[in-house]
Amino acid sequence: MAESKNYIPALKYDWLTKVYDPVLQFTMPEKKFKTALIQQMKIKPDDRILDFGCGSLTLSIMASQMYPQTQFFGVDIDEKIISIAKEKLSKVALPIDVQQYDGNRLPYPDNSFDHVMSSLVFHHLTLRQKYFALEEIHRVLKPSGQLHIADFGKPDGAFQRFGFYIVQLLDGFQTTTDNVENLLAKAIKETFQKAEETAHFKSMVGTVRLIKARKTTNTIL
Repeated sequence: MAESKNYIPALKYDWLTKVYDPVLQFTMPEKKFKTALIQQMKIKPDDRILDFGCGSLTLSIMASQMYPQTQFFGVDIDEKIISIAKEKLSKVALPIDVQQYDGNRLPYPDNSFDHVMSSLVFHHLTLRQKYFALEEIHRVLKPSGQLHIADFGKPDGAFQRFGFYIVQLLDGFQTTTDNVENLLAKAIKETFQKAEETAHFKSMVGTVRLIKARKTTNTIL
């Protein structure tokens, strides 16, 4: 991912990263849509699950508390938010493996995970980075493994569209306009072939849409 060095922090500015969690809780039904994302995975005890762009680790901690026998891994590019994640992890004593990476090749072998989940990450990426990230996720998923994404999509009404301008002002119009125009959903379908929207949630700053996709293996009959 050639543009990985110019990543956008959670709230655009490094000095705002420390208030990311309370801002998210105030402006969005975070627990509601993240619980729905976890439940749609139908997690089994022996599953291996990667949280792509794990941020402050809220999603992984929620999932690990619900499924304590399952292996969870988190990866993110942002050093500051990784430090917040590790601090949170030390307080809950959950065995979640957290790594920082450079935004290029994910630090895992092919066919490593049963599920990859991601929350509010892809609207930070350019369209080129979206495709690259999806290809890497496809690579590390096991055959028939699943991708589960919660991110901003086409606003569900004028209020959500107006609220999403705040996100665009923070995170940049180049990356976020892709989501408004439904290009994230298009990229997922092109990479995974089998993909569907499963739910959507209104918030003060836009509409969060849940998308599920499955890795398929092409066979020659």
